Amino acid sequence: MHQTLLLCLALMLAVTLLVMVGQRLRIPVPIFLVISGLAVSLIPGIPRIEIDPELIFLIFLPPLLYEAAWFTSWKEFWRWRRIIIVLAFGLVIFTSVAVAYVSSAVMPEFTLAMGFLLGGIISPPDAVAATSVLKEVKISKTTVSILEGESLVNDAASLIVFRFALAAVISGSFVWQEASVDFLLVTFMGIVVGLVVACIFYAIHRWLPTSTRISILLTFLAPYIMYMAAEEFEVSGVMAVVSGGLFLSNQSHVILNHSSRIQGTGMWATVVFALNGLVFILIGLELPVIINGLDGYSKTEAILYALLITGVIIVTRMVFTISASYFTQFIGKYITVAQRNPGLRGPIVLGWAGMRGVVSLASALSVPLTIQDGVPFPHRNLILFITFVVILVTLVFQGLTLPLVIRWVQPKELVERTPEDRQETKIRLKLLKVALQYLQQNYAEASSQNELVENLKNRIESDLHQTKRHLDSVESDGENVAQYNEIMIDIIRVKRDELHRLRSIQEFDDEVIRREEARIDLEEEKIDHPIH
Repeated sequence: MHQTLLLCLALMLAVTLLVMVGQRLRIPVPIFLVISGLAVSLIPGIPRIEIDPELIFLIFLPPLLYEAAWFTSWKEFWRWRRIIIVLAFGLVIFTSVAVAYVSSAVMPEFTLAMGFLLGGIISPPDAVAATSVLKEVKISKTTVSILEGESLVNDAASLIVFRFALAAVISGSFVWQEASVDFLLVTFMGIVVGLVVACIFYAIHRWLPTSTRISILLTFLAPYIMYMAAEEFEVSGVMAVVSGGLFLSNQSHVILNHSSRIQGTGMWATVVFALNGLVFILIGLELPVIINGLDGYSKTEAILYALLITGVIIVTRMVFTISASYFTQFIGKYITVAQRNPGLRGPIVLGWAGMRGVVSLASALSVPLTIQDGVPFPHRNLILFITFVVILVTLVFQGLTLPLVIRWVQPKELVERTPEDRQETKIRLKLLKVALQYLQQNYAEASSQNELVENLKNRIESDLHQTKRHLDSVESDGENVAQYNEIMIDIIRVKRDELHRLRSIQEFDDEVIRREEARIDLEEEKIDHPIH
């Protein structure tokens, strides 16, 4: 027990240090962690780590999916819903079919059912890896929104394909009609279970006396209960977490107070950072275990098969995304689509951003050791090895070259968007107008009799005037905005230095100092990272 705890602490410390080094070297975190884990695993004397797939599915997957759903823009998801659904389901099935037929044709004694099993394992891209790479380059919001939306749903599609293919390998039979109906049923009922559990949590948040800490704890428990409830009914736990997370996120302004939202955001950021870091470094550390289990195949054979399958999924995704662009142009003549002429620049980037990750590894590890009557599961070790190589090659090769592809292609925004600083200023202007109008209509007498209320009215009027002037400056000259931001950051630095000096003065409580420091932090955050 103590050794396990020590190993977990050592891994967390290693993840933290490696992330800092990776950021200094400007290498995307998932890529650097996988390479580092691979390098560490080759050091003599390092203990072999075997990952329990149930640990990843039950402990890691629900919070990672829930956090992604919580911070996904429903507006963007709905705007690009067609291409997201096509990528999440159509591309997963298309990739599985391609992998199934190629692998069964090339690998000796590798049946079509085993090919579908392998296809279901390696078909879903990992959005964490893609978005980590995309943070380093300038990319359109449309591309990021589509990738994030795809990642919410494609895990469910791939796991369902995996589930039916595994049953076919074990039973020796596969009926397309039954599988298609079950596919739709498992998906739909997973959504239903997720929404039912989400409604229960909504009621708890809404009508029971909850504090900030209780509210944050409930948001942490929700994805696990959604996932386990769905799995108990043998439907898609992934779809349950995604649908429930989207619903509760859309109601967060009702069920959470400001403290819960601010503190919850920090909590989830830390949890997801730790879980993602652990998973990616464990992928690298798992290599020796996978190679040692590679019986019946030479390493050269296994590597050639793995590289061939990797090439198949890369080419398949590129062909599918480019074809989808042409199909959108055609179908846009007959139905309403979000963008009738998407071009090829965006699809090329979407196609190249197909890095694989945690779900693929967990699915491969969950393949049972034996089938009926204790017979060893055929080609299990080869499936594991191919999955690992696919993850490694797509993460490192595609991940490191994705910024170069983006600079070469230079994808453009597909829809006209107002600059974010202008959006923020216009929103603040509207809020101030509403506040001032409400104050004048409902508290006119209090404004004339209560000096504090009158000061509030004057302050809102002053803020309204200053915001109007700020909006005019933003719309007229971008250089003024850049200079303004530089000056604001400098002023914030001076304020923070003064706060540090005030800490030593007995007159001011630390709690008051911390509150003011948090307010200043929010000001600086808005300048460094404008609201998306």
